[in-house]
Amino acid sequence: MTTSEPATIGKSREAAMPFIMLTVLIDMVAIGLIIPVLPHLVGTFTSSATDKTLWFGVVAFAFGIANFFGSPVLGALSDRFGRRPVLLIGFSGLALSFFVTAMASALWMLIVVRLFSGAMQANIAVANAYVADISPPDQRAKRFGLLGAMFGIGFILGPAAGGMLGGLDLHLPFYVAGALALVNCVYGALVLPESLPADRRRPFEWKRANPVSALAGLAQLQGIGLLVGVIGLSGLAQFTLHMTWVLYTDLKFGWGPLETGWSLFAVGIMSALVQGLLLGRLLKRFSPRRLAVMGLMSSTLAFVAWGAASEGWMMYVVIAANLLGFAGTAAIQSIVSNAADARTQGQTMGAVAGLNSLMAVIAPIVGPALLAMVSHLPRGDWRIGVPYYFCAVLQGLATVLAIYHFRTHQAATAATTAQPETTPAAP
Repeated sequence: MTTSEPATIGKSREAAMPFIMLTVLIDMVAIGLIIPVLPHLVGTFTSSATDKTLWFGVVAFAFGIANFFGSPVLGALSDRFGRRPVLLIGFSGLALSFFVTAMASALWMLIVVRLFSGAMQANIAVANAYVADISPPDQRAKRFGLLGAMFGIGFILGPAAGGMLGGLDLHLPFYVAGALALVNCVYGALVLPESLPADRRRPFEWKRANPVSALAGLAQLQGIGLLVGVIGLSGLAQFTLHMTWVLYTDLKFGWGPLETGWSLFAVGIMSALVQGLLLGRLLKRFSPRRLAVMGLMSSTLAFVAWGAASEGWMMYVVIAANLLGFAGTAAIQSIVSNAADARTQGQTMGAVAGLNSLMAVIAPIVGPALLAMVSHLPRGDWRIGVPYYFCAVLQGLATVLAIYHFRTHQAATAATTAQPETTPAAP
């Protein structure tokens, strides 16, 4: 290889970052479009607020359980065949699921299509592996932040547009989302470069791709250990928030799709601001470990505040105040990615996605059930916030676990470094 070839490869990988960022942006806009309207679409097949809450939990459970089994498989497939073809499969599956959801005429159809969508959709995990492929370890936290900013911008545009479109027709956001997913598929096929060189691929093995083995392998990565528990607890809190936000704000403040869309717009603004602009500066001042702990603490307080809010405008104040909470996820993601080698990024990110999917299986059981218990209370009652008090407990436990893990790992590393090297005695 000539001396100019490494520089050429480096430039090619630098150029790939804008491509994957645009891909993720389109993907998140499509997903964001349906968030404000899916619970209300489920409500068209039910007769009461309690039934609506419980059946929405079933629909969300279907997606989560399928994604739990599908994500590690698709992540491992991306280690074998490359990121690009697996992303294209995900976009195609999303498009089909959106169109079928829009045409669903019965509740069972919604459940079946969410099962299919969950099994086919591992875009986030594969996109994270893509970024790890093209980024040196010391740049990963910042680049995961840029990817997070695309998620945020997607949540600026998607839910706001979904809320407005849903105000016209509950089915319209699903047709628009399906069209965007098709656009992304065409874009990926024509423009998106492959990030994983052939010499860094490895054979696909079912024993590594099943979710249990994938999670066990994740826990065994050097420096990860208890962080698996942190990711799980934090993920359950976040998914409980996602599963109940629309229903919670409806019960407590009487919000409809439009108001919900604007609140998610605010979340997207903060996510894009923090991860796109502020994260680099925060990482110059704080290590990823410290930033992760600070983010977990901030989110714990935010959950308490969301649950206790008595007026809708208070939700926006908490969103703005939870600045560090948006930075914590990227910090933890970079720690996990740096613990994996170049040949297992897809499996590692797939395992993280699988763990989050497992939490997405549990959240629709726990969150809507907690909300159903208080759905009879009058609007504004502080007890309606019980799902978010539960989230605060989970996030608090994750914070304690993270602090313990980082201190233990730091002490173990220091002890290993301090040990004198032994040399063979002279004959």
